[in-house]
Amino acid sequence: MADYIYEKLLGQRGAFNTRLSYVDRVNGKYKLLISDSDGDNAVAALVSNEPIISPSWSPSGSKVAYVSFENKKPVVYIHDLPTGQRTVISNYKGNNSAPTWSPDGQTLALALSRDGNTQIYQVAATGGSLKRLTNSQGSTIDTEPQYTPDGQQIYFTSDRGGEPQIYRMPASGESTDAAKRVTFKGNFNTSPRISPDGKKMAFISKANGYQTHLMDLSNGDIQNLSNTAYDESPSFAANGEVVLYSTRSNGRKVLAASSIDGRMQQILSLPSGQVSAPAWGPFLNQK
Repeated sequence: MADYIYEKLLGQRGAFNTRLSYVDRVNGKYKLLISDSDGDNAVAALVSNEPIISPSWSPSGSKVAYVSFENKKPVVYIHDLPTGQRTVISNYKGNNSAPTWSPDGQTLALALSRDGNTQIYQVAATGGSLKRLTNSQGSTIDTEPQYTPDGQQIYFTSDRGGEPQIYRMPASGESTDAAKRVTFKGNFNTSPRISPDGKKMAFISKANGYQTHLMDLSNGDIQNLSNTAYDESPSFAANGEVVLYSTRSNGRKVLAASSIDGRMQQILSLPSGQVSAPAWGPFLNQK
């Protein structure tokens, strides 16, 4: 009903009937929670004694990829939410991290250190052979890949220029075309997230602390969306109108949300003060 009213009043689809995933730490245990769009009615998909990070929703909303440390090292899993079954998708030597789904749900991009320095690879959602997408040398780190909605490009974080900045390359890999730097303001820009319409990018920039910013990809204009100082893990609502992120407030680790014009900012009312790694899921009923 809320989505119906929202669409009638504003002429665009509401995102109330969507789900969040986030990580909560309670009594020394980590929980991967699936909740309503406001964080309520949370159900644990996984409980572990070891950290869980980087949840990422499949386009269908039926699966979540994430990184778990339960084997004393970072391993990427795909978790089927209706059945509770999960599959190891990447358990190579070294770090396995930062999974993200392609728009068609057929592949994932992720960051691996199997060959030395951390680089971006692609793997089928059913597992199998890898395709290396970046080819930085030395100690350079390429990580945090994010597909554009059309599946043609991947944005990612790299320190290849000496400091962490955001770059863009073809989804087929930078061997076909050199990666292009996207962020130039400031010496620390990470965690790119592309809006559902492909027109904006949310990211974390070190300004007055680590804050959530929004870039207009057509002209490079940037605006600050938050007034907090420890922001991480931005994520767009399915309709692209709100950005969710984790931060700290009054000594607690919380989830916060901001409208893309920056006029609305709020802290989600959650009982725990140890929440992190939010990811906003897709529309439950695709139009």
